[in-house]
Amino acid sequence: MKSYPTIPLHQYQEFPLEEMRERVTAFYENLDRRRTVRDFSDRPVPRDIIETALKAGNTAPSGANLQPWHFVVISGAATKKKIREAAEMEEREFYEHRASEEWLAALEPLGTDSDKPFIETAPYLIAVFLQKFGILADGRKVKHYYPVESTGIASGMLIAALHTAGLATLTHTPSPMKFLNEILGRPVSERPFLLLVVGYPADDAEVPDIKRKTLAEFASFVDV
Repeated sequence: MKSYPTIPLHQYQEFPLEEMRERVTAFYENLDRRRTVRDFSDRPVPRDIIETALKAGNTAPSGANLQPWHFVVISGAATKKKIREAAEMEEREFYEHRASEEWLAALEPLGTDSDKPFIETAPYLIAVFLQKFGILADGRKVKHYYPVESTGIASGMLIAALHTAGLATLTHTPSPMKFLNEILGRPVSERPFLLLVVGYPADDAEVPDIKRKTLAEFASFVDV
């Protein structure tokens, strides 16, 4: 006998095989149009769209269902300015002192540098924090299991949801990112995971001419 409460799996929905193929193909073709954007418009985005995308990200599986993430949504100009200044300071240190020549060569085709105007231009920033442990109502700590993997999955689902809504995103990971804890008032027990820039692409936005790997290059099948 199970010692924990369960409910019937009412949410699952099966589709005929041909509809399965159509649905997964349409999903792939939609995501295949997704590109990381560095040129953003300042056009406003309704908050309810961001909220629904966040709820989609929160459906991600997580170790022991502890959901070890926290999303901070930033739209205020003053806070975005502080984040840009702190991020650019870390990025200048990275490009001028910390990055190896090999790393800089890998970044060269993308045209990135320490200047990050998109942080202030885009209508929203979403700071994703990884929670190493949780706090119960009585103050006790609860260890979170697989927080990195879980937060990564949730972030990916959030990005997919934002793209599905018709928004562009940029995953920004200045290193280190501890300044986000201070600026956003998050506890030291939370680790900044990534800074997601969200909005419409600028009318004149351009992206690097790069290609994705083919299926044969990134996947293998074991049939026996």
